[in-house]
Amino acid sequence: MSAEGGTGSALFDSHCQPAGTAPSMESMSSSAFTLNNGVEIPAVGFGVFQTPPDETVAAVQTALEVGYRHIDTAAAYGNEREVGEAVRRSGLDRSEVFVETKVWVTDYGYDTTLHAFDKSAGKLGIDQIDLLILHQPLPTEFELTLDAYRALEQLLADGRVRAIGVSNFMPDHLTRLLAETSVVPAVNQIEVHPYFRQPELLAADAEHGILSQAWSPIGGITFYRDGSHGSTLADPTIGAIAAAHGRTLAQVMLRWHVQQGRQVIPKSVTPSRIAENLDVLDFQLTGDQLAAIDALDTGVRGGPDPADITRETFGLEIPEA
Repeated sequence: MSAEGGTGSALFDSHCQPAGTAPSMESMSSSAFTLNNGVEIPAVGFGVFQTPPDETVAAVQTALEVGYRHIDTAAAYGNEREVGEAVRRSGLDRSEVFVETKVWVTDYGYDTTLHAFDKSAGKLGIDQIDLLILHQPLPTEFELTLDAYRALEQLLADGRVRAIGVSNFMPDHLTRLLAETSVVPAVNQIEVHPYFRQPELLAADAEHGILSQAWSPIGGITFYRDGSHGSTLADPTIGAIAAAHGRTLAQVMLRWHVQQGRQVIPKSVTPSRIAENLDVLDFQLTGDQLAAIDALDTGVRGGPDPADITRETFGLEIPEA
């Protein structure tokens, strides 16, 4: 599969961040989005979900060599240390690589989340994390989620992170978060691909000026409404569009995201596919082609339902080192 699977900035809060101020790109061929606090994030990042630690250094080094400047990892992935090692080996200045990581639910709570930053920063070998987000909501313990986010706000105020956000937050989670905290999340990293679009959630993110960040952007986990498995990489509609542009199906799907204003984090450990996934900024899909891909939505989620996330069922202790 082609997509398997700094310095501090001004603090924008819910009082000075106008509702509906969406992250922007200067043009559809631009290589970066501007977040709602003025920080820039590359339009196409590189993900390392399920990449074994012993393969992570080489994969990230390859990504940086071909031009990626955003690496997305997480405490729960178990490969933060290897991401940091690859960034150091790249020879790039630290300010040239946008590093994103996530706090896992077992580290939610104000003081515990502050310590989670220390654990991640230590493994990554960096003093400042460019984007730190909560990995999941905890619907049954949302006060813990709020305390964790308040810790992110403090880290932002202290300049230890450049931007903060959330992942897999549904509209009701966002509504409560925004009502009880001060800083509007810069991103919401969510499952979105041609077979599962989540249009209501995309609209909620846009309404609040939150950048939607697509994990599994080409639908690495895909199902049909009848429960049978499908693959976006064999979809005839996407295939026809790819043929019209002389592109791969993966490139068309990544372009679909970026052109509609979503940041993407494809992953691969294959050098040719790593390079291919970055090469999506120099062509345009037509309005009809975008609509045709939109119409493929099945409404069927591939990953876990955020409503089902609990510390009991998704407990994972994040080691100190």
